[in-house]
Amino acid sequence: MSAFGRRGGLTGGGAQRPSFGVARPMQGGGAAPASPLDGGNQFPPVDAETLPGAVEAAAPLDAMARLAHRQDSPGEAGTAKVEGFEASVHKIKEQVLPRLLERVDPEAAATLSKDELAEEFRPIIGEVLAELKINLNRREQFALEKVLVDELLGLGPLEELLADSDISDIMVNGPEQTYIEKKGKLTLAQIQFRDEEHLFQIAQRIVNKVGRRVDQTTPLADARLPDGSRVNVIVPPLSLRGTAISIRKFSAKPITLDMMAGFGSMSPKMATALKIAGASRFNIVISGGTGSGKTTMLNALSKMIDPGERVITIEDAAELRLQQPHWLPLETRPANLEGNGAITIRDLVVNALRMRPDRIILGEIRGSECFDMLAAMNTGHDGSMCTLHSNSPREALARMENMVMMSDIKVPKEAISRQIADSVDLIVQVKRLRDGSRRVTNITEVIGMEGPVIVTQELFKFEYLDESADGKIMGEYRSMGLRPYTLDKAKQFGFDQPFLESCL
Repeated sequence: MSAFGRRGGLTGGGAQRPSFGVARPMQGGGAAPASPLDGGNQFPPVDAETLPGAVEAAAPLDAMARLAHRQDSPGEAGTAKVEGFEASVHKIKEQVLPRLLERVDPEAAATLSKDELAEEFRPIIGEVLAELKINLNRREQFALEKVLVDELLGLGPLEELLADSDISDIMVNGPEQTYIEKKGKLTLAQIQFRDEEHLFQIAQRIVNKVGRRVDQTTPLADARLPDGSRVNVIVPPLSLRGTAISIRKFSAKPITLDMMAGFGSMSPKMATALKIAGASRFNIVISGGTGSGKTTMLNALSKMIDPGERVITIEDAAELRLQQPHWLPLETRPANLEGNGAITIRDLVVNALRMRPDRIILGEIRGSECFDMLAAMNTGHDGSMCTLHSNSPREALARMENMVMMSDIKVPKEAISRQIADSVDLIVQVKRLRDGSRRVTNITEVIGMEGPVIVTQELFKFEYLDESADGKIMGEYRSMGLRPYTLDKAKQFGFDQPFLESCL
């Protein structure tokens, strides 16, 4: 008696076909060949045809005409309509799924991989189709198997989007509306969920895999997918359109500083300076807005860490992918239902200091853990790095001061400023410009204190020059020609001459 059907022998015999998922009937066309500089989604080469201004540039409109056009647009919420072949497969799936579940042991199904489950399902699906008197060709049956397996073991309609390497962000705004970002441009995805309950089950499946929960009592959750992609879930009653899922995908292929320079996110001299900063154990703060590429920059900088160093990373939801052999990732833990047992970033930073790290890397600082991170940078853990949300290097310093002052640590503002000036060596500012491109706009040194003010000097800057007819932002990366204050630190590692040459 098979666990997957009422009769034994359902998987015996039959010709072997290629592993499940080779045929991709739900997607049109083949994938484009990867270019030598293909590094994924966070810093893609700018494609003029996909830029937000490309459509408007087709008919040359001046700025005020574009505003008038925007004002006159209906502004209705977009809803995807699944049509054609995909719609017919999904319609059949709704008829097959209930009967399939009657014949399947859920516990046995959960122990199998997707390929194994597809092999078990094939004869059972044939039986169900025969009962329903539905005839499918080979392509339709492959597609039906895929959506059924995705429904039972995967993330349903999201699986198709997660498999597309060109998509960098997936934003689900309730069961009827899903947007995706490709090369900096948002478009409506042609997928839909059955209903709110279907979407909520998928959200629970995501967060449960990392030991978290989401329901009406805890309607917010941060999680991650097996490939490291970051996930945020918010459910009703906080989300008025139904369950909302935001997924930030990360490239399977690590992006390097040379790759960023290759497709215009920084100049070659900037890449050289950042390589030396990472190798020479500078304390680096990466500043930027949401979706600007802070985590990608942190991963790229971490490639410069000596393989012999012990690195500890601390994050709310583990998403860093370091390439070092001696790397230990730590992750926070939310409180349980009784409100106890929470482990914060600050708790992990304090504990990490007892774990003999050479470097401590924080995914993001948001609060009182900033003080402990500064203390670590200033007490023998040179080369530590972190990210924070800020619009400029000067604002990043002010935010760090505010985060320490908002905590329960009673320290005078001047002492906090001095601690920051003594700890931080470099601030790297990254921005996502309005044409969808992500660029390093500033590399700034922290020199020290002059009275109550933290003194900085800019080594590199991106200067905006103009905007092309197709909406692409044009500018140039300028070296400010200043002698780096951190040259002595680079000299200890033998990089003083190349560091000086890159900055002049």
